[in-house]
Amino acid sequence: MIFDEARVFVIFVLALVCYGLTTVYLMWAVTQQKPIRKGMVLGQLLIGLLAHAVVLYPDIITQGGLNFNIFNVVSLTTLFMLLFYWGFCLYRQILPLGILATPLAFLGMMIGFFGDAPYHLLSTISPILQAHIIMSLAAYSVLFMAAIAAIMLRLQISELKRQTFHRVWVDKLPSLQSMEALLFDMITVGFLLLSISLLLGFIDTTNLLAQHLVHKTVFSLLSWLVFGVLLVGHWRFGWRGQRAANMTLYGVILLGLAFIGTKFVLELILNK
Repeated sequence: MIFDEARVFVIFVLALVCYGLTTVYLMWAVTQQKPIRKGMVLGQLLIGLLAHAVVLYPDIITQGGLNFNIFNVVSLTTLFMLLFYWGFCLYRQILPLGILATPLAFLGMMIGFFGDAPYHLLSTISPILQAHIIMSLAAYSVLFMAAIAAIMLRLQISELKRQTFHRVWVDKLPSLQSMEALLFDMITVGFLLLSISLLLGFIDTTNLLAQHLVHKTVFSLLSWLVFGVLLVGHWRFGWRGQRAANMTLYGVILLGLAFIGTKFVLELILNK
């Protein structure tokens, strides 16, 4: 058997080692103000990402259908987040952001591997609903990455306001303009993915308007509205800096309430 427990555990440990070493190295490089070896970091993360995917595969792809319980979704979402981070690193100088992105993937994989929740099998779902789920997870991942960028942007603005030049965050992070450009790149991609997800959900009216999904629908629409207003405000009125970072965090909190909160109530409290 390809995915026997012993092999999966070895691959799981491999992913943890890759994520752990990368996190420690990035923290050392940033705090000591050392140049970050991009090739080494991306290489380690690629191995970790592949190992993470191999570990997660048999938990989600089951004989009874797709198993999207809360712990598998957390693990898959953090995997997507780190994958997007890896992709952004190919053309943007954002390696220091891995200090937050990599530990999140580490924790997400731990939660997915050791978490115990009722199976949430999707054995007979339409292609539209499958696409809706994939687009939703992709949107959540990019927008959670935007939240990480927003946190870093807030820290950078705080350091600059204090005029504490040569601090770690000021020295290692890109300029404010570059960070804001990255933030709005992530928000734009996430907003488009979320729009597609909501559209597919509305097409599958039965799924989206089901009584037990009302909270998810409302919070998702509120989050979509926050990000839409932020993008319009940025393009038309030049919104940026602290306001952009704060609105990003508000939108992601709403999205988290829509998704993780709903799944927690349904699976761990109502046991549905």
